Amino acid sequence: MPQQQQLGASEPTSQATSYGQVIEYIQDRLYLASYTHPPNAHTPFPYPTKSTRSPTKRSSRAGNGPTPAPNTSSKHPPVYFSVDKNLLYNAFHADFGPLHVGHLYRFAVQLHEVLGDPDNEDRGVVFWSHADSRSRANAACILACYMVLIQNWPPHLALAPIAQMDPPCMPFRDAGYSQADYTLTIQDVVYGLWKAKEERLIELKEFSLEEYEKYERVDMGDFNWITPSFLAFASPQHSPTHVIPASSAAYAKLPSSRSQVQQSALPEPFKNVLTHFTERDVGLVVRLNSELYSPSYFTALGIKHLDMIFDDGTCPPLNLVRKFVNLAHDTINIKRKGIAVHCKAGLGRTGCLIGAYLIYRHGFTANEIIAFMRFMRPGMVVGPQQHWLHLNQGTFREWWFEDGIRDKMTLLQQLQQPSTPVRAATNTSKKRLDSNGQTFTPPNGSQKRAALSEIQNNEVPRDHREGSTQLDHLPAPTPGQPRKTSKIYGNKRSPGLGGTENEHPAGQPDTEIVQMQRMTNPDASESEAEEWQMRLLSAKRSSTRSPSGSGKRRAVSCTTTTTTMTKWDVASESEEVENIGLELGMDGSVGVGGVKPKTPGGKEGKSGSGAGSLSVGKRRESPSRSGVRKTSGRVGSVGVVNHAAKVKQ
Repeated sequence: MPQQQQLGASEPTSQATSYGQVIEYIQDRLYLASYTHPPNAHTPFPYPTKSTRSPTKRSSRAGNGPTPAPNTSSKHPPVYFSVDKNLLYNAFHADFGPLHVGHLYRFAVQLHEVLGDPDNEDRGVVFWSHADSRSRANAACILACYMVLIQNWPPHLALAPIAQMDPPCMPFRDAGYSQADYTLTIQDVVYGLWKAKEERLIELKEFSLEEYEKYERVDMGDFNWITPSFLAFASPQHSPTHVIPASSAAYAKLPSSRSQVQQSALPEPFKNVLTHFTERDVGLVVRLNSELYSPSYFTALGIKHLDMIFDDGTCPPLNLVRKFVNLAHDTINIKRKGIAVHCKAGLGRTGCLIGAYLIYRHGFTANEIIAFMRFMRPGMVVGPQQHWLHLNQGTFREWWFEDGIRDKMTLLQQLQQPSTPVRAATNTSKKRLDSNGQTFTPPNGSQKRAALSEIQNNEVPRDHREGSTQLDHLPAPTPGQPRKTSKIYGNKRSPGLGGTENEHPAGQPDTEIVQMQRMTNPDASESEAEEWQMRLLSAKRSSTRSPSGSGKRRAVSCTTTTTTMTKWDVASESEEVENIGLELGMDGSVGVGGVKPKTPGGKEGKSGSGAGSLSVGKRRESPSRSGVRKTSGRVGSVGVVNHAAKVKQ
């Protein structure tokens, strides 16, 4: 735990008393202190009391009490060092701190020299500052930043020793001339640097102290790299300020290479700007203030120049910020080039736009990004612009979220596969489907012909298709389509099949059905063929309406191997008497004269009984038999021949 102790006066009365506060940062090695007067070898130093064993351990000797503290006189005196006189903050007005990245680099070099000195191996190192509030704040901040950036400490551990400093450290003030109503703390700076380190926006291994200290001077260009992609600089000043047309003779005289820039008569700061931008591959310059130079000097070097001018000391409108964010994102991530932004001083308006993009892209808070930018370029973001960043930081982060969702949706749409797989085309022509434009989904990997066949030759010229229609292009039969069979037509069931006898409408007698089968005789006369055709036409006309007429009728079914014909006509009394009791057995035989054939059931009532009824059973067929089958009687029998003759009459 940090130890805080007031140091009393033990020196001779002739010397001034040095009051101070000492905080242990690394046990027995590194301390942070502040003194009213510079410390010396006679300044007492409070070494902490150490115990030889942990107080939590219990042993048989626990009752003996803690080990007495060693004699402090045997300790070597600490070594003191300070940066108050050689690392100075160059204030713009009433502002101070934090110390910039160049100061941190020099502090680290000096600290490592002290720690690496063999004479200081057994001595504590005390980094001290004067006791005024600003010196204490800058000293505590630079040490915490060193722990985070160089020693890779997490921010909470770097802040823990200085969290309870008494009195607390003074917050940092902006460089504006207005009232300081927005403050930054050491915690904001430490977390801002830690965030930048995690996002790889700062790397001290590649940092050039000589370059940083050279170009931050006003007479040398006054510019600083904020991140590896963003450079902030003050506006160059040179006449003329108008745009020089590329077709003019004056444009041809503009320097177009680094050597020509160095040989030109331009001011030294402007030369350094143009030369450095060319060396570091800056692809875009954004000007936020009024014209103080001609942009043609940049365009002649192949650097794009863009004006986004708004008033000094004000905050940019959000539509301009959105345009800048999109442009910067494309330049950094697509073109892989740097962006240089400037206003008149390169602090306020420049810090607004660069800070807005860094919040958008890397998720900084407003305090973190202001602190980080001031660490890289002191004085950035002035006055009410600090509040503007704080109020709009959520909007900038929402833009990043919305853009990310849109990019992901675009990528998903490009990678999305069709939900219904289709069969690969066998030619370059577009597949279409026949049968009134209906479509279907063919089964995956199936080579079977689908219900609606696919057409593959729609793109073939008409003269090539005429007369060459293929059967595969015709629609297949629809499943369930009615077909002609040997069963009784209609929905009425015969009582002989176990159904109930249907009653005919009044005035219509019952119908007797006789089924006969006839083979087409190639030797039959033409008159017989014509008579069969007439009966076929008559059966087709009467099949869709109920038979009409007076008296008892019968249906004569004449079947050939190719055609089934039905004719309705009125039966005579002799025919009725002759056909009463005619029954069709299960084996296809016909019982005549009321003699019932044998049936599988053998019980009365199941095979059908009653005058005028027809019992129809299953017919056995053999595909290998080519002769006349027994359906309605034996072929050539007397009864059937006589009956057929009567039908002809």
